[in-house]
Amino acid sequence: MNESQRKRGKAIHRETGKTFYYATRLLPERIREQTYVLYGFFRIADEVVDGDFDYTPEQQREKLEAIRKQALGQEEADDPVIAAFNDIRAEKDIPDEEIDSFIDAMVTDIDTDRYETYEDLQEYMRGSAAAVGNMMTAIMELERPETARPHAMALGEAFQLTNFLRDVQEDIRELDRVYLPQETLEQHGVTLDDIRAEQCTPEFRAAVKSELHRAEENYRKGVAGIEHLPQDCQFAVLLAAVLYAEHHRLIRKQGYDVLSTRPSLSRARKLWMIARTWWHWKKLQDPVAVFNRVSAVSMDDHYTDEFVGERGGVPSPD
Repeated sequence: MNESQRKRGKAIHRETGKTFYYATRLLPERIREQTYVLYGFFRIADEVVDGDFDYTPEQQREKLEAIRKQALGQEEADDPVIAAFNDIRAEKDIPDEEIDSFIDAMVTDIDTDRYETYEDLQEYMRGSAAAVGNMMTAIMELERPETARPHAMALGEAFQLTNFLRDVQEDIRELDRVYLPQETLEQHGVTLDDIRAEQCTPEFRAAVKSELHRAEENYRKGVAGIEHLPQDCQFAVLLAAVLYAEHHRLIRKQGYDVLSTRPSLSRARKLWMIARTWWHWKKLQDPVAVFNRVSAVSMDDHYTDEFVGERGGVPSPD
């Protein structure tokens, strides 16, 4: 990886993936730069669909197909990050199917702005999230990748679901897109007009609460597999899970209202969670125990929504 590739991948990651960037910096040097490149590649493809470019749908498809071919080494890359990604793909033997699955999901975003069922959404997330988890396990070079892969996929989906909940307001305003399954909205009596009007009704709050629970099931499965990762990667992945899940505390604190206010972690809050997670990690060295101790998501699936505070008697800086 040359310097221009490294710098561009890191810059994209730093500017567009602020939460994940904090965790990536704590990965071992042997895969840290590669993670910057992977994230840069994901963002480049995502921006074709959701960026500020004035592309027609056909132009978006053409550009995504060009990115696919460049990422698979079938054509010469015209971007240093995509060129670096292709090198990493070949070196780490990232399966072509994971890249295809990811690009297919980006293509889906061109003309899909609703998902009828959670199964439909999960099919989309197979490319947009689970494939990302699988690519990360590939660059970590696990001894038993088949054991870790289902957990990595679940954790990728958990992050994606948190993003969907966090960004409801932004998605409907800027893209007229709703990632909450239509069946969930209908079950709770929520209409698209309610969301477009940004009316946080009791019914909408109930729908968000339901999807929050679903995301947390994925966190539990994902975190349970962190122990299968290389020891020097475990804390960084655990921290990413803690930081993403922290949005759930904010969502609960604001009464499941993600239409009036986008839940966002302050820099002070992130630094506090990093320090707190590290302190417990040094003591316990157990991903599940630490996550259960410091995160906004309990590993006990019977815990209630009354939980919005801190565990362990350590005060919060907020």
